[in-house]
Amino acid sequence: MKKEIKIDQRPSAFIELEGICIMSNIDSHDFMEVTEWTNGEGWDVTLNCVNNQQQFYLTYGHLKALKKLIKVLNKS
Repeated sequence: MKKEIKIDQRPSAFIELEGICIMSNIDSHDFMEVTEWTNGEGWDVTLNCVNNQQQFYLTYGHLKALKKLIKVLNKS
């Protein structure tokens, strides 16, 4: 069985965190970048803050659960 190989460009969004996050400043060049998965079912999230880069991955279900949890915390 021969599989088709597809080359794709994934959409991404980028923002510098200085002025948005209290932990960020102009000298640290902190940023967040979100890149959509090729299959459209989630995102790669890269967070560079205070010279520490973190990466995590979210599906639509993960995002929905995260929003619910934050909503509950904001009500308390």
